[in-house]
Amino acid sequence: MRWGRRHRQGDTVLQKCSDPAGPARGAVFIHACPAALCPHIEWAISGVLGSPISLSWTVQPVDPSQFRTEYTWTGPRNSAAPIASALRAWPMVRFEVTEEPSPGCDGERICHVPGRGIFRGIVGANGDFLVGEQQLRQLLATATSREDFVHGIEMVLGSAWDADLEHYRHAGDRSPGAWLHQVS
Repeated sequence: MRWGRRHRQGDTVLQKCSDPAGPARGAVFIHACPAALCPHIEWAISGVLGSPISLSWTVQPVDPSQFRTEYTWTGPRNSAAPIASALRAWPMVRFEVTEEPSPGCDGERICHVPGRGIFRGIVGANGDFLVGEQQLRQLLATATSREDFVHGIEMVLGSAWDADLEHYRHAGDRSPGAWLHQVS
């Protein structure tokens, strides 16, 4: 899938990457996973990246019956979506997969929350989500009230996923490679 500005009969679409060849890097955050699935998670990520990986699992303080891990990956551009697709096989796992922006390519963040499903956001070089023109036009055309509009904006920004995952993210603040929440 390619994202960015392309004009065709007056339509504008997002183009994710002008040059999909080349290396990329990102991170996988498994926020909550049952112990029995830990080796399966490793195998799934290894399968997508094409080389074996070994993850260091710790108990998730928010839910001691679950485990958490973080992994920084390097691989071909556009690897975040296949990693997330592989992890989605286990709907009870809370996770995030990121791909950093690289020259000519936007990044992305993909989140999964049990019962809510997948959220995918395109991330610009400065770390902000990029919301497409057509997404905003659709929202303007369908929102019948201020509340509908606010709800729509929260959906395109993934606010509900962030609210759920925030507790789990803080549990990893003492671990290597912790999530950067705010920059002052």
